[in-house]
Amino acid sequence: MTLRFRLSVNGERHSTTLRTALSERTHSTSLSVRPEFIEGRSESNGRSRTIDKSCLNCYDMNMLRKFLNTFVDILYPKICLACKTKLKNKSSIDNLVCAGCWEKIKRNPPPFCCSCGRHLRNSIKNICADCVRKQLHFDRAFSPCAYEGVTKELIHMFKYKDKDYLGFTLSKLMIEFIKDYNLPMEFVDLVIPIPLHKARLREREFNQAEILSNHIASEFNKRVLPDALMRLRNTKTQTELEISERFANVQGGFSAAKNEDIKGKNILLVDDVLTTGATSSEAARTLKNAGAHIVFVLTLAN
Repeated sequence: MTLRFRLSVNGERHSTTLRTALSERTHSTSLSVRPEFIEGRSESNGRSRTIDKSCLNCYDMNMLRKFLNTFVDILYPKICLACKTKLKNKSSIDNLVCAGCWEKIKRNPPPFCCSCGRHLRNSIKNICADCVRKQLHFDRAFSPCAYEGVTKELIHMFKYKDKDYLGFTLSKLMIEFIKDYNLPMEFVDLVIPIPLHKARLREREFNQAEILSNHIASEFNKRVLPDALMRLRNTKTQTELEISERFANVQGGFSAAKNEDIKGKNILLVDDVLTTGATSSEAARTLKNAGAHIVFVLTLAN
């Protein structure tokens, strides 16, 4: 008698090969069993009959999970996503980034520009030279990291290499920054992610800003409104444009979907990277036109 069942690995949501599905799995990899196995169907001599489910109690799923993980580690050892070295017997962050690379992440230290949140160098003023020449509609922006080196590499893998699970690890940098510098989360009413246009969302299958928002909101017990903003146009990627073109590219590019939820609220607007501030500024302008009181911006890097 042969029992028919199939195991599926659910730790990855964008799995296409054994390597991507198993070797780069998250710490929360789980095993699920097909209904046919739960119902205890079997085949003998071409005929189907029902067997007693109690006979399957000998299958220890935890043991099976450990066996599968060990097998995968042998075939495809876990590696640091930044430096690509094996993580075996090395300290790491969430089995994704080695401790050495994590230490190399360039943090954004005070003093901060009171507008864009970048580190101020040799300035007697509290605003950087770039922000003096801009009209930014958010009240203040913050970023824990500089957009270079390990941070830039991990953000690119997060956004463009189907590694949405990196959001949990990267959000730790933002949460740590909020706590270290006492950002006024007690006054924040809503957390809103910068949205993707529906065409780009279909292509990427997830919004990196929404993933970061969910982790931050969960840590501080805040409400997330992922549909509060909508992209009206599928604009060119900002990275392809000159600085002078970026503000024009996003002008009028958002609409507020639920004015009644936004009116009079203090909002934390979340995105992955702040460069010129054009996208965050236009999103903040839209929210304020819909009645928002204060709009802070928090990005992973700038």
